Amino acid sequence: MKKKFINAKIYGYEDAREILVEDGCFKEFGNKLEACDEVIDLDGRLVIPPYVDSHLHLDYYMIGKTDEVKNESGTLFEAIDLWNDFKKGSSKEEMKERIYGAVEECLSHGTQYIRAQTDCTDPNLTGIKAALEVRDELKDKVTIQVVAFPQNGMYSYEEEGKTGRDLVEEALKLGCEVVGGIPHNEWSRDLGEKSIKEIVRLAVKYDRLIDVHCDETDDVMARFVEVLNAEAMINKIGEKTTASHTCSFGSADDSYAFRMMGLFRKSKLNFIALPTENAFLQGRQDSYPKRRGLTRVLEFVDNGINVCFAQDSIVDLWYPAGNGNLINILDNGIHLSQLMREKDFEKDFDLVTYNGARTMHIEDDYGFDPGKPANFIVLDAENEFEAIRNRAECLASVREGEFLFKKAKREYDVKLNIR
Repeated sequence: MKKKFINAKIYGYEDAREILVEDGCFKEFGNKLEACDEVIDLDGRLVIPPYVDSHLHLDYYMIGKTDEVKNESGTLFEAIDLWNDFKKGSSKEEMKERIYGAVEECLSHGTQYIRAQTDCTDPNLTGIKAALEVRDELKDKVTIQVVAFPQNGMYSYEEEGKTGRDLVEEALKLGCEVVGGIPHNEWSRDLGEKSIKEIVRLAVKYDRLIDVHCDETDDVMARFVEVLNAEAMINKIGEKTTASHTCSFGSADDSYAFRMMGLFRKSKLNFIALPTENAFLQGRQDSYPKRRGLTRVLEFVDNGINVCFAQDSIVDLWYPAGNGNLINILDNGIHLSQLMREKDFEKDFDLVTYNGARTMHIEDDYGFDPGKPANFIVLDAENEFEAIRNRAECLASVREGEFLFKKAKREYDVKLNIR
């Protein structure tokens, strides 16, 4: 079956205004394309690939609104300690309910791809089992990658005779696509380095992707990204490896950063920055100047190093706000990283679309190329600049040529009488 979407401003296409879809896949982009029985007018709105949230803790959704736990200090490490006790009282059904709620909220804003950072430091792997079930149940509406993430550490956690490292491997055997880690939460630098080497070994053994919570601290001496990058280079898996957060790299001295930039270009390591959450969490021990927790995003972009933005948390113990709307994340991210030069506006959407797809290693099925699944979203704006400037709402989300949802454009009747 063929259908045609007309009167669109298509991201990455200078002149094409029409999209031809056949059997759920893109067939052609252009103008005055062949006639179809079904024609959908997009009213001159901006069409971009679906949002990609490459780093989101679905299992933590809304726990910040529970009465049982409050993060009084607002720090990363208090949140980890509080979650460790809270999760023990969660059933798989409760975990699934939270995950469903998070996914539904993200979908409503145009996200169709999520990398779910899912805690596996639980002898029963409750969150992992819940996330894998939701992944499979919703596969027609959203693509979810599940990360085996040892929130309490691979070697600094042990319960019922199982270490975090043991549970990571169990989660991979259950079907997780990504090996996670958190070296800065291990008890020593040696254990942190040991965890990175084991993460890479497991990824090679099971042919999995890697996504490490790396150096999410203001400590300029937290340099686990250097170890991760070296291990990825040695094993030639840089393109399948991601360093999330890397906050301390934003505080590192320029000489060290200059050297590492060259190594990152060589390894093709991916980076994920979490603008809203790390702006909230970091700099807690600073008076002034106060660090804002962002890694060197602008420098990554200018050096051709793949970097993307993601939400991270929605109303949990780490971050008290968030709603899964990546236009808000993009807005905050380009402000904090100063990616608002004239040349940036045309490509800023890559930070929540194509760059995230590259990080998730899904480029073969993502983007605006004939033969790929006809997945896209429609934003309430005429072009990229207006979409960013006005934090444009997602009016429609299309998956394999069919609408997941459609919204009417907002209408305003404002008479100022100033002219």
